[in-house]
Amino acid sequence: MAESDNKHPENVPGTYYVDDQCIDCDLCRETAPANFTRHNDGGYSYLYKQPENADEIAACEEARAGCPVEAIGQDG
Repeated sequence: MAESDNKHPENVPGTYYVDDQCIDCDLCRETAPANFTRHNDGGYSYLYKQPENADEIAACEEARAGCPVEAIGQDG
């Protein structure tokens, strides 16, 4: 389960985030490319844009449910 205390500093403020459990598997970036991107130097994903509509929320929820290490959190 993702921990908000361990989220990457690159995450934009808001409900969704990626924490330090991320293994850079690319699932979230493929599932919700409008919201997740890769930190190339660190080798992990983070949320660069909070979802703004129902489709983006659904994509973020799909990414969160599919994350193999449960690194995607949702506070709200």
